[in-house]
Amino acid sequence: MSEPMRLGDLLAGYADPGALADLRVHGLSLDSRTIKAGDLHVALRGGREHGIAHAASALEHGAVAVIAEAGPELARLDASFANRVIAVDDLRAKLGGIAARFHGDASRRLRVSGVTGTNGKTSTVQLLGQALDRLGRRAATIGTLGAGFAGSLYVGERTTPDVISVQRLLARFLAEGATDIAMEVSSHALDQGRVDGVQFRLAVFTNLTRDHLDYHGSMEAYGAAKQRLFEWPGLAAAVINVDDAFGRRLAASLPATVARLGFAIDQVEADVRATGIEAHAHGLRFDLHTPWGEARIESPLLGRFNVSNLLAVAASLGALGHEFAEIRSVLGALEPVSGRMSRLGGEAGRPLVVVDYAHTPDALEQALASVRAHCAGVLVCVFGCGGERDAGKRPQMAAIAERLADRV
Repeated sequence: MSEPMRLGDLLAGYADPGALADLRVHGLSLDSRTIKAGDLHVALRGGREHGIAHAASALEHGAVAVIAEAGPELARLDASFANRVIAVDDLRAKLGGIAARFHGDASRRLRVSGVTGTNGKTSTVQLLGQALDRLGRRAATIGTLGAGFAGSLYVGERTTPDVISVQRLLARFLAEGATDIAMEVSSHALDQGRVDGVQFRLAVFTNLTRDHLDYHGSMEAYGAAKQRLFEWPGLAAAVINVDDAFGRRLAASLPATVARLGFAIDQVEADVRATGIEAHAHGLRFDLHTPWGEARIESPLLGRFNVSNLLAVAASLGALGHEFAEIRSVLGALEPVSGRMSRLGGEAGRPLVVVDYAHTPDALEQALASVRAHCAGVLVCVFGCGGERDAGKRPQMAAIAERLADRV
């Protein structure tokens, strides 16, 4: 738990708290319903209302003060609590820095790797976390499956938590002995500033295919959101899938200060690549080629796209400074990620059931094509595309299922 901080010190360089400067802040909160005594409540302007509408409730429940995004809404505050509200220009853009300061800038004492892309984020993050643990590091992961150390993930509501929660988690993991963080960084998180204040050592790009157009509006805007991670201040290295057309453009746009490693299956000029890929009933075999050495890899993972995920892990380990002998020893030992090409049955003539999160047209196509390579019988596909987000992908996914499966 972070130590209480003087409000004037917390906001130095961001805003002047005036007479409130000597108040002690014990925590930060975006939600007035979860305020604890001593918290500083943060009121941002949302899509439907300004968070200042809940300031009175936050103060009644023990908040010491409120910092609020400056705007006309603050001119109508009730006189009974107006003197406990501090207006901050462009607060959303500053909040990551404020939260990082309160939590001791934990990311600067950790090796933080951020993984972005439409598909493969979860698998890559979890596999990288596994690899680092096997190499004697202590890695925590943050993403769709939750946040925490191997075997003890705390389930969250979002791929990337809110900006305050991210900083709180980093500080918690550091206190619990973490040396490394592998985290999924969604396009929403980048666009909404949820990872502001995080010092990323490494950025990883998996791919860019159709998703979230209900939010971003176009593939161009979607790609631009992903690209922000590779323009991050202080970023040391980038690992990029150059089989992906957007990935190739991204790699070419990197500043000279960022070390670049491209990985690929089909692009022979990639720094880290795979050849001789074989799918069999119990996993994969392939030849790994890197700037540091070559090896034949045997993996229990299913699917050609998991070769790509393993290449991302190999390149990431190299970018983080690990020796090739370590990379070679750990890559084939990595275990399947829960809900990502997870296997059930398949022994002694029993049907093989594969469960995968595939939720985009590209992911479903890759999953079915990958399972076909391991399938000796009839391929049955059961899939859904619920919710009211990006309904335009539904007919595409149905067409893919009809084309690649024997039964749907």
